[in-house]
Amino acid sequence: MRQRKNLDVSSTDSKTNIPKSSKSNKFTHPLLKKVFFLCLFVRFVNAFLVQTYFNPDEHWQALEVAHRISFGYGHLTWEWEKGIRSYLHPVIFAGLYKVLAFFHLDKPWFMIRTPRLLQSIFSAFGDLYLFRLSQEIFGDRVAKFALFAQLTNWFMFFCITRTLSNSLETVLTVVSLYYWPCIRPSASKISRGSRKWGLATAALACAIRPTSAITWIYIGLLELCLTRDKLKFVLLEVIPIGTLILGLTFLVDRWMYGTWVLVPLNFLKFNFLSAGGDYYGTHVWHWYFTQGFTVMVFTFLPFSLAGIFKSKQWKLSGLIAWCLAIYSLLGHKEFRFVLPVLPIALMFSGYWLATIGGPDKSTGRAKRSPSSHDRCSGKLQLAVLFLAVSNIPMAFYMSMVHQRGTEDVMNYLSVEANSGKVKSVLFFTPCHATPYYSTLHRNLPMRFLDCTPSDVKGALDESDQFLVDPAGFATEFAKNWSIPSHIVLFDFQEKLLKDFLALHNFEEIKRFFHAHFKVDRELQASVAVYTLKGQ
Repeated sequence: MRQRKNLDVSSTDSKTNIPKSSKSNKFTHPLLKKVFFLCLFVRFVNAFLVQTYFNPDEHWQALEVAHRISFGYGHLTWEWEKGIRSYLHPVIFAGLYKVLAFFHLDKPWFMIRTPRLLQSIFSAFGDLYLFRLSQEIFGDRVAKFALFAQLTNWFMFFCITRTLSNSLETVLTVVSLYYWPCIRPSASKISRGSRKWGLATAALACAIRPTSAITWIYIGLLELCLTRDKLKFVLLEVIPIGTLILGLTFLVDRWMYGTWVLVPLNFLKFNFLSAGGDYYGTHVWHWYFTQGFTVMVFTFLPFSLAGIFKSKQWKLSGLIAWCLAIYSLLGHKEFRFVLPVLPIALMFSGYWLATIGGPDKSTGRAKRSPSSHDRCSGKLQLAVLFLAVSNIPMAFYMSMVHQRGTEDVMNYLSVEANSGKVKSVLFFTPCHATPYYSTLHRNLPMRFLDCTPSDVKGALDESDQFLVDPAGFATEFAKNWSIPSHIVLFDFQEKLLKDFLALHNFEEIKRFFHAHFKVDRELQASVAVYTLKGQ
């Protein structure tokens, strides 16, 4: 049988003497089940605790589309008109909605919470596979601490159970990495079909989110360099599996769009060749290195850097550097774009934590003196306490407090609409600032301010016009409106529209806290709901 080049078959890490996985110390299958159910429990709790608004795509590019598929109404943004989004991701949640409708459970509570609960199941598999990947590369001790890092990191807690395509992409990335021989220290432990599973999962990640190809170009080239059967890899695995997965995706999009649409090509043209994403803002080239990714890793950062240099696992650390570098070439940058490599950075944190209190590195012996063991044990406890105290409160605040008003207002309106108290809604807010029909779940007239990119450079969309002059825009808008039963707006614009609201006989009926500090606009401290007097 052909052997792979440069195999590392040592039983311990030569630098730290941390035992690597073996048949004698490897976690057993029943214990892996316990790990999975622990992750599942944590992610279920995680999903219930996430009650804030992070990114419009969580609702507008996933749940809103799924709601339209399942119930026949819901708003499709301009991206769907241009064919730069695949239906593969929303179809998952459309299936969930169909199940809820079949059992007559499509009520506000279930419509709001079950999508994140479904995503939490996917996330638990991602946690499990990070545990298994860490176990295979570094050993059992590192796997425990990698899981600790994954479950306590504030941004992972904040983002991974949301219904963003990036969240599922992250799960698929971790699962796929586990099956790639080029990532393992020894390919001899992997079955022949392992790489095929890795390829299939990677192709699925690319189908859901085309930019995932950035990750798999790196891994694919690495595998191509290390494998001896290069032609077999390309001709009998990459091409057939990639064609099968992407072909099925094209069929789903053909069915949903009603015509043949090459989503990856359209996505590439808009986001890379024409820099269309820049319409939504740009950042300096080094933003991921100095702000974005560093904030995501947070207090785990020094532990991750130490783990990278200590472990000398340059293939995985190279993947992090590669993704950050390529995404840095794009003008438009967001935290969620680099979410797939966050678990890898956290795994390196776990590696460094595992070295604290591990075998004696200076002598290479596993035994320590009692005083030395106590000192290392104290350092480890202090490090774990520091990471937990610095991340868990942050996770809770960002998930339960910061920017929760726009979620709360739609949850409120969905209950009111279910009771027949809402006839129509107008959103005098920046576009896509709240969930929409997927939360309201009533086919009522609603109107938000459009922000479709214009072909005319420098032209202001409705949302921008409103933010520049709220009173002037509202006055003009009201000349041709069908007067709504409810108006939703932030407190900042509310102050400028007091006279307008009074003139049109609107009064405040509900107010929701939103944020303590501003993000990228003026402070939006609260969200107010106004209704026609006497209604």
